[in-house]
Amino acid sequence: MTRRLRLVTRLALGLAVLALVVFAVVGTVLVTTMRSYLAERLDEQLTATQIDQTKRIRTHGGQPRTPYAWYSGIFQVHNGTAQPEPGGQLPSEVDPLAAVARDAGQTEVLRTVYLKGEGNFRVRACPVTATEVLVSAAPQGDLDRTVRQLVFELGAAFVLALAVLVFVGRLVLRKGLRPLSDMAETARDITEHDLTRSADLPVRVSGSGGGVEVEELRTAFNRMLEHIDLSLAARAAADERLRRFVADASHELRTPLTSIRGYADLFHYAAANEPAERDAHLARIRAETARMSVLVDDLLLLARLDSADEEPPLRLSGTDLAELAGQAAEAFRAGHPNHPLIVELPGQPLPLWADPVRLRQVVDNLLANAAAHTPAGTEVTLTARDAGAHVELAVADAGPGIPAEHRERIFDRFYRVDDSRTRGAAGSGLGLAVVRLLVAAHGGTIGVDSAPGRTVFTVRLPARPGPGGAGS
Repeated sequence: MTRRLRLVTRLALGLAVLALVVFAVVGTVLVTTMRSYLAERLDEQLTATQIDQTKRIRTHGGQPRTPYAWYSGIFQVHNGTAQPEPGGQLPSEVDPLAAVARDAGQTEVLRTVYLKGEGNFRVRACPVTATEVLVSAAPQGDLDRTVRQLVFELGAAFVLALAVLVFVGRLVLRKGLRPLSDMAETARDITEHDLTRSADLPVRVSGSGGGVEVEELRTAFNRMLEHIDLSLAARAAADERLRRFVADASHELRTPLTSIRGYADLFHYAAANEPAERDAHLARIRAETARMSVLVDDLLLLARLDSADEEPPLRLSGTDLAELAGQAAEAFRAGHPNHPLIVELPGQPLPLWADPVRLRQVVDNLLANAAAHTPAGTEVTLTARDAGAHVELAVADAGPGIPAEHRERIFDRFYRVDDSRTRGAAGSGLGLAVVRLLVAAHGGTIGVDSAPGRTVFTVRLPARPGPGGAGS
């Protein structure tokens, strides 16, 4: 049952129980102290009255006189018995008083006794002579009534204070715990939010107050929501990239497949009617197959580079970037005679720890990109140099440049700039994406700087030669 109560109610009840215990202890101490004080005062009055009576008896003789509602008398004590002398003011039942007088002996006795029909009395017995004992009894009714009145008043005051404490405490606790209710309401809003349609979480816990602990909890809760929001946004962006990637890949693969199917039909027709054209159709089929193979290889490489569960597909060894750049330059001149190539390489090796095959692929892709997106006769420059802790490789061309609005997406997969740089291109739009991921897998960076008449791709790789230096 307690688990179903709200936290405010449980705290208020706990506060009430604690207050009740404190009130009980305080009330008991107050009542006990007050009763003890009143009893001491009654004993002092009883003692003072008896002293005065004893002086009067010894001086004038006779029976003692008592205050209103008090009893007092002389008892003769002989051989262990006590008998009241006539003339004293005594109750109808004297046996309890006689027992006190008998016990007095040579010293005074102070005791509480019960007189039938009259209640409790405080009795004091004081020897007057060797055989006479003065016994006085004062009623305790006023003392008991005073104590009962005190108990009643304290009880009423404590009940009222307890009710006020519970009521006010519940209001204070509810206000102090309001931020927790706001967090619960925010959590309910999140559960009602369809995250499958939108990854945005606009809800946050607002407000202030509640103490340091509640403020820390509110801040942590909002930070958690921000983290979830960013994670959902990143997942949504990744899903969108995957859908776009699959669509683009399907589109790129459909073109060579359609060409292969068409050339295959032509080859079948030529085999029966035009045997001289068979070799031409077969060559086109092989070219389209090779193109599709390159596309599939790039897609597989990108998938492996993107995989977080696998190491990058690199076979690292000591590599000389200057030598590798020279080999790439020779291959470019042979394959692209319409693009003059200027090579600027240092006279000494540029050692680094890298995969020579993949690094050569980076250089080849950058050179091929420069040739594919610039008109024939455009000058291309290949530069490699030592930059201290890094080695730099730069491929520049004197083409029309890349518009500023396209530079941020130039390394995206299947992205093509919709201007004169791409109209004559036959590439798939994966070359620069492969370059960026391969450079990142080597721990380097790549950037692009472009203006009309000059475009430069700059690769920075850490200069980390292997144990045996370049070529080890």
